[in-house]
Amino acid sequence: MKSILFVALLLSSTLAFAEKTTEKPKEEWQNTTLTEATIKKIQAAKQKYNQCIATEMQKMDHEKVDTRTSTEAIIKKCEPILGDMRKVYVDEKIPDIIADRHLKQIRIQTTRGVLQQMMYVEAARASGQVTAPLPAK
Repeated sequence: MKSILFVALLLSSTLAFAEKTTEKPKEEWQNTTLTEATIKKIQAAKQKYNQCIATEMQKMDHEKVDTRTSTEAIIKKCEPILGDMRKVYVDEKIPDIIADRHLKQIRIQTTRGVLQQMMYVEAARASGQVTAPLPAK
């Protein structure tokens, strides 16, 4: 009796984990290569974004504003430049999900870097070590 129950459970568990191989993914991106011109356009847009961030960090009056608030303001001010980079991806017919994922990664990394640098400068000012504006990147 136990062996019959065991075999029945074993068969039902294998059926529960069976994959559906008849369905194809909705949008599967076939691996392609980007042209050198496309890569250069993306790199130029990223460099322009980083320059915007550095310029905005120099402009902000960080002594009177919370670091998180000023970081958010800096990132929002430079956000339209990422739209230019997204346009390059769309023109190259890269799926939206991949383009958005890459732009999100760039945005998160930049936000972390800006916040970290601003917190460092705020701590240095609080300890009396720095009285000058933010250093250039």
